[in-house]
Amino acid sequence: MSKEYVCDTTALAAGEMKSFIVNNEKIILFHLDDGFFATQSKCPHLSAPLEKGQIIDNCRIQCKFHRAEFDIKTGKAELWANFPPGIQALNFIRSQKDLKTYGVSIEEDKVYLAFE
Repeated sequence: MSKEYVCDTTALAAGEMKSFIVNNEKIILFHLDDGFFATQSKCPHLSAPLEKGQIIDNCRIQCKFHRAEFDIKTGKAELWANFPPGIQALNFIRSQKDLKTYGVSIEEDKVYLAFE
């Protein structure tokens, strides 16, 4: 397992998210009230960019395009695509999937991601 530098902890205030390319993968780094977390950058529904979404209740990311919601810490899909009306018909083809998450560590005010 390797760890890769992402940014300094001061790069994101609590409640913010930002996309980065780390180890040739585009990720989103979240700074929540209880720490830093990282997920894949694309919604598993139709690959929409999650960095255009919003953080809800300091624990979930909601995709802007079809309103799927994911637990930022675990990646678990909490609500699958449900907007606009009728999008559920496509869900038959694109079954519910969780987000990939990454281990995050902080060392001397620097954020690192773990890669296998």
